[in-house]
Amino acid sequence: LTTVSDNFNGRNMQQLNPLLRLLQDLTAELDYDHFLQAVASAAGELTDSEAASLLEYDEASDQLRFVAAPWFHWDALQDVQVPVEESVAGWVCRNKVHRIIQDMTAENLPYYHAADRITDFKTHSLLAVPVMLKGHVVGVLEALNKTEHAHYTEEDVETLKILASLAALTLHARALEKRAKQVHDTQAQLNEMKSDFIAIASHELRTPLGLILGHATFLREVADEEYSEQLDAIVRSAGRLKEIIENLSNVNTVESGGARIHSTRFFVEDLVNEVVASFEKDAAEKNISFHISIEDKTLSLEGDVGKINIALGNLVRNAVTFTKEGGHVGITAEAIPGYVKIAVIDDGIGIPAKDLPYIFERFYQVESHLTRRHGGMGLGLAVAKAMIEMHGGRIWAESREGKGSIFTFILPSDTASSPNVFIS
Repeated sequence: LTTVSDNFNGRNMQQLNPLLRLLQDLTAELDYDHFLQAVASAAGELTDSEAASLLEYDEASDQLRFVAAPWFHWDALQDVQVPVEESVAGWVCRNKVHRIIQDMTAENLPYYHAADRITDFKTHSLLAVPVMLKGHVVGVLEALNKTEHAHYTEEDVETLKILASLAALTLHARALEKRAKQVHDTQAQLNEMKSDFIAIASHELRTPLGLILGHATFLREVADEEYSEQLDAIVRSAGRLKEIIENLSNVNTVESGGARIHSTRFFVEDLVNEVVASFEKDAAEKNISFHISIEDKTLSLEGDVGKINIALGNLVRNAVTFTKEGGHVGITAEAIPGYVKIAVIDDGIGIPAKDLPYIFERFYQVESHLTRRHGGMGLGLAVAKAMIEMHGGRIWAESREGKGSIFTFILPSDTASSPNVFIS
């Protein structure tokens, strides 16, 4: 504001009003195009010019295009491209300095007459200043035909430089918003492609996998003992693939809005024991011991026991997978005001701090070498998060690399009031 005051020393407040309005608008929630038009209008008003326009430089095409002009010329100029090599604005853009032309007929300069012809406007005099941002020209601000055939002054130059600074910030903000929208649109498109893949893969793989698992299980029961090891490997691999497909299906169901909670009352101890039993064999192969701590044997929840089983199962699977031989996995459950809190604790390899904020995102995998060693598609935690949040709960993780992890979730003690709940 001090700079503005110095540059306009001697002008009365009525002449300063257009600039003051712009400074106020700069902090208001205005449309970028509207503000750029206001800058051009102020340029014309403050320099006593018949017209003023703002052009943005397009580096890709090496041309300037109008982004603001008098309203009575805008329809004609909004699609006009001004070549840099054949215009005064282009000269200003190239040289990064302002240019004053008091009489267009007296100087032999390259001037792009197409804009005048299109708008039926005759340019007699011109003042143009570069619109600069971080040392780079991003556009040009022009004032045309100072009234009463007067000459443009250094005061007019300073006026346009101030307005050009406001225009530069606005053009930069608009470009950032456009880039952000492009990134958002691309991300949305990628998410849609992922969802399509999930839906197709889970549907198309389910039937042939069911046949493989069914026939392999039958053959294991009737085949000779010498083939049991190979058949066990087939059944285990098919079972693992079945889990992956179920995770894919669960993610797709939740994201498509098709998931519903069918609520029943169940004991937390029964849930924990069932989940632990399903991983006892995997844990025994690595000599991992389970430790269960439930403060109240009558502790219960009302919710979809199948979905909560999936969530807790995915957490326990992770704990067993990423805990070294001879390690420990603990499961605790307790009542806290309004909620039941369940935690899965391991003394495994832990999670790097940089990865911790992202581990519940679908398809996110902590480190490629861990993925190659332990397998997985990065869906288990995403599914667990979806299942818990469907019940109005919350899930989070704490971890120290090399020391272990704690995955905790809380669920409302009574979810029957949820709009997604159907009492069965």
